[in-house]
Amino acid sequence: MPGDGYFEVPMNSHDAIVIGAGQSGLATAHALVARGLRPLVLEAGDEPSGSWPHYYDSLTLFSPARYSALPGLPFPGDPGHHPHRDEVVDYLRAYAERLDADVRTGHRVVEVLRDNELRVTTAGGTSFTAPIVVAATGGFGNPHRPALPGLDEFPGTVLHAAQYRSPEPFRGLRVVVVGAGNSAVQIAAELAEHARVTLATRKPVKFAAQRPFGRDLHFWLDRTGLDRLPIGPWLPVGFTTPVLDTGRYRGALDDGRPDRRPMFTAVEGSKVLWPDGRREHVDAIVLATGYRPDLPFLTGLGTEHDRGISRHHSGLGFVGLEWQRSLSSATLRGAGRDAAHVVGRLLG
Repeated sequence: MPGDGYFEVPMNSHDAIVIGAGQSGLATAHALVARGLRPLVLEAGDEPSGSWPHYYDSLTLFSPARYSALPGLPFPGDPGHHPHRDEVVDYLRAYAERLDADVRTGHRVVEVLRDNELRVTTAGGTSFTAPIVVAATGGFGNPHRPALPGLDEFPGTVLHAAQYRSPEPFRGLRVVVVGAGNSAVQIAAELAEHARVTLATRKPVKFAAQRPFGRDLHFWLDRTGLDRLPIGPWLPVGFTTPVLDTGRYRGALDDGRPDRRPMFTAVEGSKVLWPDGRREHVDAIVLATGYRPDLPFLTGLGTEHDRGISRHHSGLGFVGLEWQRSLSSATLRGAGRDAAHVVGRLLG
């Protein structure tokens, strides 16, 4: 009772709150549990698996299973195999079940503000408070759609790679895939087996061997420490991740399936205008143009950070952003390292 040294803790007050239950959020919850806390994890979707269930059907990781695990739980199966999308979803579900954390799905966070502590409010109007909040919605929840001249008036199908599932709906059609990254090349090569496809890029596609010197590239990234090297002057300005390839994708482009062309300059009705002046009817445009951080709930506090620690608000951290600390920050293999770093700094 008041006056007897007793005080009541607010029912919705927690040790720490993690926003997002994908790979970054689960890795962060694991790091918090390891430090003796029992975090509340708020996930907008109906299961703790992040964006993985929404990727295209044929998606297979470039990293072998031994390099695709979160802390504390090896990825099942042959360590040398490359897991399929659905294997990753199953793995994340199993990981969440083993966590000693309060994981609540169907809780979309709409706002984070500071009172005495950080206050997190969901779309349902429920508020939770904690001295530590980690935004772990990652960098794959907000598809980027570039402002291409005439695209909004295009009468055909326009979709982002995040909406693409399989090639069947495009059978026999004329399709342009925009982008030069792994997803763009994978999707274009898959579509080219069913449709007439052009890969439109601003620069030539850069490839990296999947197995240099007879070992998977991720072996060398781990062995040399490059995978963990903090972002710094060693990274060239404008660096983009190359397409990892066993030779299949380079061969497909060399065979013209798909063909690669410089980026079109405009869309005019149902036609695209190529740099050489040609106009060509197109049925569908697939935008494999990347993502932007998915942090609308931080509008009131801002998103500036130093390697995952807010520059302006104590107790606020980030995990899962691309290039946050290293080239592996937004990956399964890198999420655990970043989570441990951020939690360590937040707890001091």
